[in-house]
Amino acid sequence: MTILVTGGAGYIGAHVVRLLQERGDEVVVVDDLSTGARSRVGDATVIELDVASAGAQEVLVAALREHEVDAVIHFAARKQVGESVARPTYYYQQNVGGLTNVLAAMEEAGVHKLVFSSSAATYGMPSVSVVEEKLHAEPINPYGETKLVGEWMGRAASRAWGLKFVALRYFNVAGSGWDDLGDPAVLNLVPMVLDRIERGEQPRLFGDDYPTPDGTCIRDYIHVLDLAKAHIAALQYLTHDSQPFDVFNVGTGTGASVREVIDGLAAVSGLTIDPIVEARRAGDPPQLVGSPERINEILGWHAEAGLEEILSSAWKAWQAGPRPIDV
Repeated sequence: MTILVTGGAGYIGAHVVRLLQERGDEVVVVDDLSTGARSRVGDATVIELDVASAGAQEVLVAALREHEVDAVIHFAARKQVGESVARPTYYYQQNVGGLTNVLAAMEEAGVHKLVFSSSAATYGMPSVSVVEEKLHAEPINPYGETKLVGEWMGRAASRAWGLKFVALRYFNVAGSGWDDLGDPAVLNLVPMVLDRIERGEQPRLFGDDYPTPDGTCIRDYIHVLDLAKAHIAALQYLTHDSQPFDVFNVGTGTGASVREVIDGLAAVSGLTIDPIVEARRAGDPPQLVGSPERINEILGWHAEAGLEEILSSAWKAWQAGPRPIDV
């Protein structure tokens, strides 16, 4: 198969690209390289492009046809919750506009399989401790709204022109499958902590007054390699004649608090980590944990790594990178 991966040079995308290459697929990466790098995707064809830009649709159509692409995995998007609250128009332009170009190009080129990078942010602030896909989605920030709109768009294209579509709702991704594929952008909790320590500063903890046991937000943390394997399972699912579901949680069903993650990172690294507590960030729900029951049963996918393994792999990848921390 030939797979086109938008955002394939980034953190999650590069893991998926490597798994696809290991199983013998041809891979075309489309990425603006704002947070990714060509060096992360091996011998994959790389097209440098912002998929939300003017003229992107035409470039995508040409790529889909030239490389005889069989399926698309769409990662390319902006993903900072706080930034989305401050810049909602930009987030809609980037995330919804980018997917619009991808879908229009796929329709024009006759490519009918899409795996979409969605988010647990679509759930908003649920009243249950563990969320299932059947729960009504009520996002509380523009980032989550753009991901929910993306799901609607995929579903509409399925009805209109026969797109086979799966949305994977990610929970909190961390760790590294290979030491050279650590998280390159300081946007997620673990690299944010390590970045500040490397710069000689105390990490920041946003809010310790949430209605949780230790006052910090609880999230479902998943190893990036487990998440990457979920994309391979989703691609296989799209080869079936019938797909009873088009949305799947990719989580573990178990939550850990921000404080527990920071303490766990201290344990695997040997660092003393004493964060500064700051005000809550806009748009953060107190708890978000996903039920993996549907993806376990339908796709046969199960998360394998626990929190300690996730944090150990993240620490090893950071130390193998350009900014190791003296311990």
